Amino acid sequence: MFQIEEELKKLPAKPGVYIMHGEADEIIYVGKAISLKNRVRQYFQSSRNKGPKIEQMVTHITRFEYIITDSELEALVLESNLIKEHRPKYNTMLKDDKSYPFIKVTVQEAYPRVLFARRMKKDKNRYFGPYTSGGAVKDVIELVRKLYQVRSCSRNLPRDTGKERPCLYYHMKQCTAPCQGKITPEEYKKNIQQVIRFLNGDFKETIDELTEKMQQASDDLRFEEAMEYRDLIQSIRKIGERQKITSYGEDDRDVIAVAMDESLDLREQDAVVQVFFVRDGKLIGRDHFYLRVARGDTKEQVLSSFLKQFYAGTPFIPGEIMLQKEIEDAEIIEEWLTSRRKQKVRIRVPKKGTKEKLVELAEENAKMVLNKDRERIKREEGRTIGAVHEVEEWLGLKGITRMEAYDISNISGFESVGSMVVYEKGRPKRSDYRKFKIKWVQGPNDYASMEEVLTRRFTHESNGEFDSFSRKPDLLLMDGGRGQVNIALRVLENLGLDIPVCGMVKDDHHRTRGLYFRNEEIPVDTSSEGFHLITRIQDEAHRFAIEYHRSLRSKEQVHSLLDDIPGIGETRRKALMRRFKSLENIRDASLEELARTESMNAGSARQVYDFFRKSSPSSGEHVDETF
Repeated sequence: MFQIEEELKKLPAKPGVYIMHGEADEIIYVGKAISLKNRVRQYFQSSRNKGPKIEQMVTHITRFEYIITDSELEALVLESNLIKEHRPKYNTMLKDDKSYPFIKVTVQEAYPRVLFARRMKKDKNRYFGPYTSGGAVKDVIELVRKLYQVRSCSRNLPRDTGKERPCLYYHMKQCTAPCQGKITPEEYKKNIQQVIRFLNGDFKETIDELTEKMQQASDDLRFEEAMEYRDLIQSIRKIGERQKITSYGEDDRDVIAVAMDESLDLREQDAVVQVFFVRDGKLIGRDHFYLRVARGDTKEQVLSSFLKQFYAGTPFIPGEIMLQKEIEDAEIIEEWLTSRRKQKVRIRVPKKGTKEKLVELAEENAKMVLNKDRERIKREEGRTIGAVHEVEEWLGLKGITRMEAYDISNISGFESVGSMVVYEKGRPKRSDYRKFKIKWVQGPNDYASMEEVLTRRFTHESNGEFDSFSRKPDLLLMDGGRGQVNIALRVLENLGLDIPVCGMVKDDHHRTRGLYFRNEEIPVDTSSEGFHLITRIQDEAHRFAIEYHRSLRSKEQVHSLLDDIPGIGETRRKALMRRFKSLENIRDASLEELARTESMNAGSARQVYDFFRKSSPSSGEHVDETF
């Protein structure tokens, strides 16, 4: 369980984006922070005046997560991407859909230009950004024109070469005048390659050169010129913090990195794989996966294994997958993914530029998750796998992975239903839960109903490897003692199955006090994780049952129950519901009260009265929905 107070202590003092989740695990708010540690804590401090909207939001937060970035500017644009993608309930949604500027290099032209662009289009040009400061973008465009003397005009070259005089920029030595043929396309493109390297972040030499010129101008008392150099340096540094998590290409890609825990365990170690989802050039989400890997496994081996498992189960496969390490079987995995996607898939390990920095950011986030959640992972293992080991010790069994628990309930002695819940490695596997509407048994006979449920479960024909009935349990847990266990053992014996069966013996408050196994009651430590696991399974079986119990009490279901009473047609059924409002009130009514109801007579009243007296409810049990 996510403990907010404990997780607040683990927040890093780094810039990033925080994501708040609500009761249904939906994203309800996204925000950015210079320091995640300081900002997120403020939401949960009672002394702060947060305003009514935030006060209300905080009451719905069940957990939070975060993505660290290298700067607040990166966090700002990532926040914008996530808000547009998820549209959280408590975020203010801008109707004008504000966009951030890009720098466009028109590389498809013979003499490319460097331009300011509001949007990234699907063309053959190179885009850099987006950036949070339009002014800084304009300064950098002006700077690269000065440094590399690239043109800014809109002339169609080389078609218009020599038709007009060179512009003022040529005379200011800020353009090489390709319009006059004073530079060849090959020489000009060398300058453009320098511009692209600069925009990719390789501008240390330029900053050093400008710093030297600024210092020289200052020493010569040319302060205005020195201030110009200073402003240019600041613009370059600001542009250097551009949003690396939004790339200049519009392709879909997944960015994957792994972090491994160098623990002292001699056999296994913890690992976390972080996946960034980039769609249409924007990072719109991420997910992380916990792994337990063998001691000695390399990151390359972990990444290779993860790719095969992850993309075997995900419906969407991007055109590019970026990894932090080269993997040995990259070509065969590419071929496999290409066949699944029906389009080319490339696996790449970027070595420089924004893509390399994006992979590094994924790795840094993986390390953060691993370090932050190390204690929680160990606690969770104690609650799950550790608890299963305790149950194994109590029962003298080994290798328990899958446990199935069953329960029988009915409503007013009617609509008997069986429920089946599944736990694997101590965790609920809800996709394998099943519900059975009793078909062969009339009336509230729990033992006969359980026999029917188990017989149908273990004789059901599987529809494939992903059918919940395709796997047999390592342990059956019955929500009852000796009687339920014996029913299960008889069914398994008749079907020739050898599966251990354990009963959950309850006290007077319907809480588990021990286990019934192999004809004896086994006491358990009520403070142990194993006991808590058994209790959770029992509660889950009842919860799963209660949901269907409520659905059966809907108006339509109640009416259908009254239809089963001889002599009660649509007119009398409606009259009963108008007067008594609920099935419970009808059941508790006296014979005289029933007879006084509109459209009822002594004979029909006796039919209703006797129907409910003959079908009394079972001992407090409830059921769920049908299979």
